[in-house]
Amino acid sequence: MYNQRPAIHHPQPPSDNLIKVTGEGEIAVQPDTASVNLGVVTEDKELVEAQQQNSTISTKIIDSLLALGIDKNHIQTFDYRIEPDYEYVEGKAIFRGYKVTHILQVKIDDLSLVGKVIDTAVQNGANVVANVRFTTKFKDAYYQQALALALKNAGDKATTIAATIRVTLNPTPTLVMEVGNIVQPFESQQMMFAKGVSSTQIEPGQLLIKASVIAEFKYRPING
Repeated sequence: MYNQRPAIHHPQPPSDNLIKVTGEGEIAVQPDTASVNLGVVTEDKELVEAQQQNSTISTKIIDSLLALGIDKNHIQTFDYRIEPDYEYVEGKAIFRGYKVTHILQVKIDDLSLVGKVIDTAVQNGANVVANVRFTTKFKDAYYQQALALALKNAGDKATTIAATIRVTLNPTPTLVMEVGNIVQPFESQQMMFAKGVSSTQIEPGQLLIKASVIAEFKYRPING
């Protein structure tokens, strides 16, 4: 008798027949929400005086915005700073006093009020207006649509490649990786306003919501 050696099964190497593509999708939507930074900068040799002036003007601005119908919860302090103010003469720093900055971030649900909010704030003492931004409450839902378009775009690309090189494509991807999402306006919505300048004509434009994926598809030769 003799011992029969067990059969050895060598694992098959993984298939290298892969098509790897990127897919992109984008949705253009109308914004439904805006935010703007409004602020007051006051200066005085005495810190207490600078603070009191700033507090008085800030309160006046807030009250005027509430009178427009802006929800109190939509007015929040974005930045508050107290800084010494120096003037440099012949390389020497000369103390001039203190600068107090109070910036409010205001959320606006009614886009028709954006210009009026800015005008009202300026009329009531605001001397800083910046970063007018437009967005949407339904960003996640729109992004899902863009993501579906990105995956379809990847599948279309893989189909085109497979047809070009004359192979049979498995239309179900073996790997899908989300690689990025972007929400951006068609035009920049960040702007600065000089002291005393108001703008009632502010157009929100459109938001562009983008999604990107990487996908891998297996294929085999047509006669394989």
